[in-house]
Amino acid sequence: MSDLSQQQCEACSWDAPRVTEADIETYQREIPEWQIVERDGIMQLERVFKFRNFKQALAFTNKVGEIAEEAGHHPALLTEWGKVTVTWWSHELKGLHKNDFILAARTDEVAQ
Repeated sequence: MSDLSQQQCEACSWDAPRVTEADIETYQREIPEWQIVERDGIMQLERVFKFRNFKQALAFTNKVGEIAEEAGHHPALLTEWGKVTVTWWSHELKGLHKNDFILAARTDEVAQ
């Protein structure tokens, strides 16, 4: 378990502070397989998880959905045969918040 995954998510609104470059460097050390992508000017965290078949990919998708629902923070999930692409970002903020990194770390744990 990573220290990041054990932290509590904070309530997040449109005026919450986005992560800084220094924050990103610190948090990415705990989730090195996640990439930062930018879509429509919005920074997002993304990782592709590989599975042997669709059934395993779907089971993983459902587990990620459970942690998302528990946190009240929801990713984009693309479930395909043998893989799931998970993308976290804070919709209201239109960028990355610490919560996104916490939930990415929890997603890694679900994949183990």
